[in-house]
Amino acid sequence: MSMSPTLSKAQRLTKLSHWLYRHPHGLTAAEIARLQGVSTRTAQRDLHDLEDLGVPLWDDEGDPPRYGVLEGYYLPPVHLSLDDALALYLAARLLARYADAYDPHIAAALAKLATIVPEPLSRHIHATIQDLVSQREDLTVVDVLGTLALGWATERKVHIRHLAAASDEETERVLCPFFLEPSAAGNATYVIGWVEDLGELRTFKVERIRSARLLEESFAVPEGFDGPALLHSAWGIMYGDSVEEVHLRFAPSATRRLHETVWHPSQRLERREDRGCDLWVEVAHPEEMVYWIRGWGPQVEVLAPAWLRERMAQEAREMAGVYGGNS
Repeated sequence: MSMSPTLSKAQRLTKLSHWLYRHPHGLTAAEIARLQGVSTRTAQRDLHDLEDLGVPLWDDEGDPPRYGVLEGYYLPPVHLSLDDALALYLAARLLARYADAYDPHIAAALAKLATIVPEPLSRHIHATIQDLVSQREDLTVVDVLGTLALGWATERKVHIRHLAAASDEETERVLCPFFLEPSAAGNATYVIGWVEDLGELRTFKVERIRSARLLEESFAVPEGFDGPALLHSAWGIMYGDSVEEVHLRFAPSATRRLHETVWHPSQRLERREDRGCDLWVEVAHPEEMVYWIRGWGPQVEVLAPAWLRERMAQEAREMAGVYGGNS
């Protein structure tokens, strides 16, 4: 069954991606031309244009070659209940609130979700999309994140150019992306994976990766590797084998709010006679907690470790100097 040649190029490319998805063993350019109702030359141009749009294609170098979409790029259809759709909406809404740049993939995913939920939810989803569209564009981050996701899904290595926080010089690495992790602190996304030339697991902030290129070489995730479990020792994204206990004392005004949330898997809460409470957590890098502690203001006191207490005390002294000098 062929399609009308009067359809627009955008429609042809959409149909082409559909045909390639339906034929996992690939199609020749002549077969594509017949299905699309166009010439073989147009079919070849459409394949090139589809690849330019970021759809990863393969060919088997046969005679004639067969073309297909890299396995893992398209996901099979799923059937969602209202509760399933609501969970996805809440997750997407949270992501959209913390996104500081427009990502067309988030908008597209929300648009698809809006087509299957009841009208009251659909209206809010479309309002979220409008908020996203009004944000600034950062196509580099979008491209890098998409490439890393594809490398993760298909277990292919990715060549990256990365700019460290304390350096103006870019570093090139070959990365095996094991998983991606968002972080509310700093509205950032991180990729954690094996760096071949360093021979170790590393974490990279996606927003600091200047370019990413998918390589042909594949990798295998070590058996038993568990990304979420790796972060159990982290307050945010910084994990490690050794942990340090942090002891915080909260005023009575913070007690109810503190008990409403599980802040860390290791947490231990204990109420005091004055209706305040103490919190203990064991984390690999307590310095990640500074922003969170700072947000509680005078409602919290750091009791341990000593170096963290002194750091927060020094910040308090400096802040008092700022406000005292303007009074």
